[in-house]
Amino acid sequence: MGWDLKKKAGKKKVILELGGNAAAIVDGDQGGKLDYVVDRLAFGAFYQSGQSCIGVQRILVHASLYDALREKLIAKTKLLVMGDPKDEKTFVGPMISESESKRLAGWMESAVQAGAKIVAGGKVEGAMFEATLLEGVKRDTDLYRKEAFGPVAILERFADFDEALAAVNDSDFGLQAGVFTDSLAHAHRAWDELEVGGVVINDLPSFRVDNMPYGGVKESGLGREGVRYAIEDMTELRLMVMRETW
Repeated sequence: MGWDLKKKAGKKKVILELGGNAAAIVDGDQGGKLDYVVDRLAFGAFYQSGQSCIGVQRILVHASLYDALREKLIAKTKLLVMGDPKDEKTFVGPMISESESKRLAGWMESAVQAGAKIVAGGKVEGAMFEATLLEGVKRDTDLYRKEAFGPVAILERFADFDEALAAVNDSDFGLQAGVFTDSLAHAHRAWDELEVGGVVINDLPSFRVDNMPYGGVKESGLGREGVRYAIEDMTELRLMVMRETW
């Protein structure tokens, strides 16, 4: 819809902040910080019932830490309370509509039929969709390639940091990415190579404040939000040249 509106806008300037299927990388040097990482990943994947364009949809974990992080994240996910959002104990409320819940449930079922495994959650009742983790999701499924926009996250292991960067880039979207690492070299390599509008080091791709240039590339849109940057994007520059003739 956003791209269609851009076509209709003609010569007018347009800023588009569209969808995403944001990824978070957990580097192999994070073994001593798993509790922090897991807390952040659970929040990033399931806050607002996953209905955020920069919510964590793909979690790439170094093979040396995969089993330990998987166990902790499953346990954390199962503790998240699903229910009435007016109850302070509730973390996962309903999706925006029952039709959206059914759409995401269909993507999940298709992924399972293609070989994926649900390791936490998976229960769906009307618009209520339980916080859900899957692993073994094929990269050609809708659940991997499209924007889930619901409380579902995919676990995936990697052996080499460059392999993880390539996996993040294997997407039609490019809004933001998170990288948990103690390596300055890896942080800079992520910044250099990731095809996203923003790279967040040692926190979630879900991080955003209004004074930063926020926006994406590829199908995630064009232009930047953030007060200064939105003004710059929507401003027509003018030039005056004065030549001395006396």
